[in-house]
Amino acid sequence: MTLNPPLRLSLRLRRLPHLLAAALGLWFAGCASVPSEPAAAPLEAAASAPETPASAPDVAVVATAPAASAPENNEAAEAAGAPTDPLRPDTPVALDDESARRDLWVRVRRGFTMPDIDTELVEKHARWYASRPDYVQRMTERSSRYLYHIVDELERRGMPSELALLPFVESAFNPQAMSVAKASGMWQFMPATGRDYELHQNIFRDDRRDILASTRAALDYLQRLYGMFGDWHLALAAYNWGEGNVQRAIARNQRAGLPTDYLNLRMPAETANYVPKLQAVKNIVAQPQSFGLELPPIENHPYFLSVPIQRDIDAQLVANLAGLPLDEFKALNPSLNKPVILAAGTPQVLLPYDNANRFVRVLPEHKGPLASWTAWVVPRTMKPSEAAKQVGMSEAQLREINRIPPRMLVKAGSTLLVPRNGHRDRDVAEHVADNAMLALAPERAPGRRVVVAAKPRDTLSSIAKRHGVSLASLAQWNNLSPNASIGRGQRIVLYLPAKAQAAKAGKTAKPAAGARKTARTRAGRKTASR
Repeated sequence: MTLNPPLRLSLRLRRLPHLLAAALGLWFAGCASVPSEPAAAPLEAAASAPETPASAPDVAVVATAPAASAPENNEAAEAAGAPTDPLRPDTPVALDDESARRDLWVRVRRGFTMPDIDTELVEKHARWYASRPDYVQRMTERSSRYLYHIVDELERRGMPSELALLPFVESAFNPQAMSVAKASGMWQFMPATGRDYELHQNIFRDDRRDILASTRAALDYLQRLYGMFGDWHLALAAYNWGEGNVQRAIARNQRAGLPTDYLNLRMPAETANYVPKLQAVKNIVAQPQSFGLELPPIENHPYFLSVPIQRDIDAQLVANLAGLPLDEFKALNPSLNKPVILAAGTPQVLLPYDNANRFVRVLPEHKGPLASWTAWVVPRTMKPSEAAKQVGMSEAQLREINRIPPRMLVKAGSTLLVPRNGHRDRDVAEHVADNAMLALAPERAPGRRVVVAAKPRDTLSSIAKRHGVSLASLAQWNNLSPNASIGRGQRIVLYLPAKAQAAKAGKTAKPAAGARKTARTRAGRKTASR
């Protein structure tokens, strides 16, 4: 994706606080250490805890734990900065505050300000959740990594805390969620909407899945929608259905002299159920015992810290040095598409408190390379086997790490992930990290490009079978997954083999020639009869 100069400048400025935080953290190193994490308070104790005004964040700050002394000329010493709270990059956070012993659910309930709705749909969805306590348990446990950050950001913006529950409806708090319509991440951004809100999407990362970036974008979007409609229920409907559709639905009701609130608009079933689902989740959070449920306590302090990344480094190495399972690292950094973190494109990673402090302590002592992978821009269109030979890896490995399907060429200008070696051992440049793309073309001459319209109940598989092409190729030509849903009339691109084209042309030509011969014969008979 090509960035214009103002956007590139804004992204660089966005990284500045993290770099400043890194310098401050190193200057303060040795001042204090982070105490051990207190035990979580039970829900009943949390509910009875005294409440503080909503305007005062429930957080205390101290300096971070000291980093180990680093040997001179060690590139690992400058690979990462000091951990910080992403919302307060200049003030690291302590765990020994009394507020950290209170349950975050108390803070969430205190911020409820949206008007309630009470309909049969709300009761239906509340019963659905109540009948699945295991599902609710898994969903809320996933949310424990992210909920504090969302609540803190909502309070900072003065927005209702009900919106912190929206990812329960959108994705069950799964940042890796992908819908059939290609909406992705915890907040389910479509590709185009994500780009509108500066969520980068390339082969190295997809910011629609990034915890910090997607939350910032979702709240920006919701604030804009609230400014348009002046009503949170209508803003939520627009978030799900699109503002243009909601505006047209309002206009229809106005012409008919009908109310224009959410409950009186004619909307698709998904949108009509959207706010009732959120209301059902709100009701459960407000009084879980009324539904026979128990919410796991979530401590009222940040789950993660932000660690600035200043050198390219393998994700597995970060997880190892932080003492963190790779799956947990990916749960906090789900935007990463590749096994290497590019400092030019990913300004920070998120790590839990203790793991973040361990990482910055042991990283300077690391011996050996930080990154085993780098980016290579393909100079000309070539076969994967040729590209693999040039970069010193097997074709199978090149295809697997770069997800190149069979019988496809890699087009010039594409960016491939390749092993570092003596010729390619520098960190990846910013313009490559931000704009990396992979463009493929059929390996053999595909013949004429044909566009067909999908018929009712068509699938990619049925279209591929009908035209004698492979499902994998058809999916690749249309930038779709093989099991993607397609709609009636949707334009599907095919490249028909030359032989098949000739055969089809021949079948078409023969009847035409026969018809001309018959016409000439009939004309001759008419002339002779005269």
